[in-house]
This record gives sequence, C-alpha cells and structure tokens, in this order.
Amino acid sequence: MNYTVIIPARLKSTRLPDKPLADIGGKPMIVRVVEQALQANAKMVVVATDDMRIQDAVALAGYACVLTRADHPSGTDRLAEAVDRLGLADDEIVVNVQGDEPLIDPALIDAVAATLAADPALPMATASHAIGSVTDFLNPNVVKVVTGATGRALYFSRAPIPWPRDAFAGDRSALPLDVVPQRHIGIYAYRAGFLRTYRDLSPSPLEGIEALEQLRVLWHGYGIGVHVAAHAPAAGVDTPEDLERVRQLLAQQNY
Repeated sequence: MNYTVIIPARLKSTRLPDKPLADIGGKPMIVRVVEQALQANAKMVVVATDDMRIQDAVALAGYACVLTRADHPSGTDRLAEAVDRLGLADDEIVVNVQGDEPLIDPALIDAVAATLAADPALPMATASHAIGSVTDFLNPNVVKVVTGATGRALYFSRAPIPWPRDAFAGDRSALPLDVVPQRHIGIYAYRAGFLRTYRDLSPSPLEGIEALEQLRVLWHGYGIGVHVAAHAPAAGVDTPEDLERVRQLLAQQNY
C-alpha cells in the first residue's frame, strides 16, 4: 500500500504561541512529528506550512516541506494545495497528521490509510476508540462518532451518542455494559482527488452548529470509513502543560 503523509503546520496558536517550533528534547515539535510519521509505512512524509521559519526548521533537519498560501481557512484546504504542489494523482491516498502530535502512533497512521485503501468507493477515512467513562461520554469536548454496519460514519457529534435511553432513564452514573460509544480520533486519510473536490464543497449548517468540519463531507453525501483503534492515542500538544508533559515523557525515554 502506497500513501503519502502530509503534516499541515502553522505558527498561529492562541494557547501556545509558535507551537510547531517549541523545543522538545533539542528538536522542534514539528520535526518530532515528522520523525514519528516516518516510522509508518508511507512512501513520503511532507510538511505543508505557510511560514518560512517552519520550512527552515524542517529543511535543517533534512526533511521535506512545501510552502503554501497563508490564507487557507482550514488545514484541509492547506492539504489540498500541498497535494497540487506535489503533483499527486487523484487516486493516491494522503494521510493528514496534525502538526501537534509528537507522540502519534505510526501504526495508527498505517491503519487509517489501510481503511481507505480497503474500500475503493470511499473518499475519506478516520479513526475512533471506545469511550470507557460516562464523564467522557457526556463531555462536549469529546467528539463522538456513530458508525453503521459497513463501518462508515453515520454522524459525528459533541453530544452523547448513541443515547442509551432506557438505561439512562434511571441511572447515569456509569455506561451500560451493552453500550460502547466511540470517541473520534482526529486523523484523516483522503484520496487526493477528493481533497481537490473538498475545496469546492460549501460549508454545511451542521458543521457550523457542531463546530466539526468533517460534517461537511457527510452533509454532501460522501462516505467516511472509520478504523476502530484498540486504545486511545497519546494526547497532542495544545497547552504549555501538554508541552511540558511530552518533554518529561520523552526525557524519561532518552528520546
């Protein structure tokens, strides 16, 4: 299976300024992400950025980077421009790895790419894992996904879905044993041609209501395959506290 990893990265971050360049054990975080992605079976790993400082950091480490426009409204739009700049054929698979995931599991990258490769009719795939606590289930910051018999996404929501009506009628202190809700993992695989199509899809009312960009795909009638991971992935870096946690973890591993 041949596929390409593209890592969109930009410096703007309200909670952690210059996040991609944050030092983790002597290397910028974006370089750490690239090195994790290179352990997967992708034929190519490329950073897509609008900032020369990120490009310079990636190039200094000896890795590939493409410079994109600065006015993209989302990482997906930046991905689409990168696909054009790389000249990828419409049927090639592209995995979008976030630039703030220095601990991402290479096996997860492979699995999402394989989910898309296994179904030629799908334009897109993502991942999920089982939610184990009622606290996470009820948390609107934990995005849930419900799938159908074929493993395709039916809906993504910040609301607790599917709602166990009968079980929760009397007790909401724990999840019922026969309910295994799924938490969405923010990694995506696309066919390159669909990324080109995505640019022309109008925003949907649902994505505005839920603040979930992937709902645009379902709204317009396209399918999204979902790989169910055996466990939760390592958390990304959103805050200074997250950054310190990753620094300490990698220091303990001498990595």
